[in-house]
Amino acid sequence: MNRSVVQLLVLVGVVAGTWPAGCARQDGEDAIVLRVANWGSPAVEQDFMKVEREIWGEFERAHPGVTVRVEQIPGLGQYAPKLIMMHVSGSVPDVIHLDASSAAVFIDNDVLMDLTPFIERDRSFELDRYFENVVKIARRGDKLYAIPLDFTPMVMYYNKKLFDDAGVPYPRDGWTWAEFRHAAEKLTVFPQGARHPTQYGFNFENHMPLWVLWLWTNGGDVLNPDGTRASGYLDGPASIEAMQFLVGLMQPANGQAQVAPSLAERAAAGVDLFLDGRAAMDLKGHWMMINYRARNFDVGVVTLPTNNIEPVTVIYEAGLSITKLARHPEVAWEFIKYITSAEVQKRRVATGLAISANKQAADHFAGNPVEDAFLRAVRYARPPWGARVETYELCEDLGREMMEDIQYSGVPVEEAMRRKAKLMDAVLTEH
Repeated sequence: MNRSVVQLLVLVGVVAGTWPAGCARQDGEDAIVLRVANWGSPAVEQDFMKVEREIWGEFERAHPGVTVRVEQIPGLGQYAPKLIMMHVSGSVPDVIHLDASSAAVFIDNDVLMDLTPFIERDRSFELDRYFENVVKIARRGDKLYAIPLDFTPMVMYYNKKLFDDAGVPYPRDGWTWAEFRHAAEKLTVFPQGARHPTQYGFNFENHMPLWVLWLWTNGGDVLNPDGTRASGYLDGPASIEAMQFLVGLMQPANGQAQVAPSLAERAAAGVDLFLDGRAAMDLKGHWMMINYRARNFDVGVVTLPTNNIEPVTVIYEAGLSITKLARHPEVAWEFIKYITSAEVQKRRVATGLAISANKQAADHFAGNPVEDAFLRAVRYARPPWGARVETYELCEDLGREMMEDIQYSGVPVEEAMRRKAKLMDAVLTEH
């Protein structure tokens, strides 16, 4: 096991002996308990979770003698290290939800089964039913470690009412940074005498999985193509230019107005400024549609603006994997087939959480302008670095700190990026 993973496990204080025995509970002579790991709190009672429970129950009824036991692991950043430790102790669940952002942790540490043999001997399963560039997130050579469940590209949402009130035309796919800033300035309301805007053109959050896309839309990146070095990339000219543009949205400079909340302003607000109607645009994923629909929030969706390059975004995806220590791998495969099937997927994604990776299920919702915009984004979406680089989560922590250094400590953008690139190099070298 890689040293970095061991250190991570020690930090979270997970002790192998605290986990329950790996064997399934025998309720009867032929009873099988299929253990399925997922992230999140079991206390969360949303429409989506109700649908999930119904689907699990239907699988049990279709497979007499099988009980699905879902083990939800709450706590930000706890899911991957806890499951790795469960693998070490021999008590890992049969099926795990594999998030693209941490896929490398499980694949690199030999936790998962290659699903290719299951696919090759199962004539009822066709891999080409799923979006190809979503499937390949969990592919390594000719081996495949997950069947994609659902996913979302990141897109730019806009509040139609605020655009209408300001008389600003709705943005269109293929727009540029300059067009974005021009719209954001017209949508920012900064009353004379006020200390801060009362309405922002854009809602910024210091969450690197979101703001890293500004680097991509300028042809920059965090790491080199093989994911082994940050120097020359995070602090490369294209990335520095992108960060200066982004920081300039929050800090007035060179005669340009502020159009996004600073970190301090956003913290003081204490609410989602876009959802609260106090920001006109927001960069997010499909999961936000649950809240928007619940509030009858009239939003539009458009590609991310770029600095005159081809559109680009990221795919954040969840798949289903079978662990190497699974007690019931054949039943686990049947479960994965069932959950990712078109008919089941139509019901799962109807809540608005994500887009189904099953093309037939995704096409079922086509024809709606918002859904069509997400589907168009699939063509030019790429995986997050965490799908390939095991320690990338630590790089994201450094990226968040970098933004804080720039805004709270006044460290110049170029210097801050150079410092963090060196620290990321150290993290990647140790890995």
